[in-house]
Amino acid sequence: MSNSNDNTIGRRAKRYARVGGTVGGLAAKFVGSRYLGLSLDKEKHAGELTAALGGLKGPLMKVAQLLATIPDALPEEYVKELKQLQSDAPSMGWPFVRRRMAAELGLGWREQFDSFEREAAHAASLGQVHRATGPDGMPYACKLQYPDMSAAVEADLNQLDLVFKIYARADKAIDTRNIHAEISERLREELDYDLEGRHMALYRDMLADEQSIHVPERIAELSTDRLLTMTWLSGEPLMNFAEAPLEVRNGVARNMFKAWYLPFYYYAVIHGDPHLGNYSVRADQSINLLDFGCVRKFDASFVRGVIDLYYALRDDDRERAAHAYETWGFSEITEELMDIMNIWAEFVYAPLLRDKVQKIQESDSGLYGAGIASKVHAELRKLGGIQPPQEFVFMDRAAIGLGSVFMHLKAEINWHQMFHGLIEGFDEQTLADRQAGALLANGL
Repeated sequence: MSNSNDNTIGRRAKRYARVGGTVGGLAAKFVGSRYLGLSLDKEKHAGELTAALGGLKGPLMKVAQLLATIPDALPEEYVKELKQLQSDAPSMGWPFVRRRMAAELGLGWREQFDSFEREAAHAASLGQVHRATGPDGMPYACKLQYPDMSAAVEADLNQLDLVFKIYARADKAIDTRNIHAEISERLREELDYDLEGRHMALYRDMLADEQSIHVPERIAELSTDRLLTMTWLSGEPLMNFAEAPLEVRNGVARNMFKAWYLPFYYYAVIHGDPHLGNYSVRADQSINLLDFGCVRKFDASFVRGVIDLYYALRDDDRERAAHAYETWGFSEITEELMDIMNIWAEFVYAPLLRDKVQKIQESDSGLYGAGIASKVHAELRKLGGIQPPQEFVFMDRAAIGLGSVFMHLKAEINWHQMFHGLIEGFDEQTLADRQAGALLANGL
């Protein structure tokens, strides 16, 4: 066995030990409280969990981010703490930064920049971003991957699989095998910064005609598989606009809608991670779209299924609804199962079905959506559960995540008209050809 393999196995074993020792004990506390009646200080436990995940970094932290963005999916104490991981994740110090930059660009790497800030401007689950300037004064963002992330990903995915299997023994409403497979594929892709750079270029092409959406440009000569250098885009967090005049909030919401859904309906591509750290807003309400590690490409038929389900719900066409679900990859759609799935679908599609100016949902709280999800979950459990297809996982995630954004903004828009503006004249083969051309042009 090679030294490289030995090192990989050794790093993975160390990761197992860290995860087991840090998270395992916290998990035991939670299980004990739920099944053995042991007392648990939720606020304290949530804080401990957040600190543990932030220190470990990697996919466990990423999963925590995902859970924290779904309204009322977790107890309030956990959501409050886990949301910090989106913007306040601990960063690696200067010694790591210096070593990583030298390893990627050579010992003379500082000569390729006019300036390079020692402190990270942003720290996330798999890497951190430093501000810099090029020799010509152009502002850059340098995204550095944390050490040993490949070993961490594989170790943590195995741990996540174990968690899912334990969960499945207690609750059989959702078969999580495809969820784990999809998360695994996307997380492994996020380690490839060259791939992320090509995804970034793809988005620049897809949104080239949209003046209200901005995408960074990769600086290829300063980028590697573990270092992604791009132009810096200045903007403010979305929550800075939460109390702005309605016209401003509506402008931000319209641009967010286009940023996510124009690529989907025109190219069958979606940004799968709409959490608050992955975009910023300019003073003119235009959007800076950031972080292209989680990008999902679909067959054109999947997009057709999304549109078909809309028309099926509008026209109460059960045959068309069943066909749409089958197109997405759901199998054995019984009448009972379709009734349950339509409950969730009608909630998600509701703002698109009504041709009027309205909020994304009538309530500004996520409680209504949580109630719907709870009802669907209970009914699925009665029927023996369901296995969501892989393609569905991040599409649903994007829809829920964006819905949460629009709720925060309290935007009042005719969502129906915006949606119809995107799907008007839809042709499946035209979409497939357009996607193929865009992917080929960007080495995808």
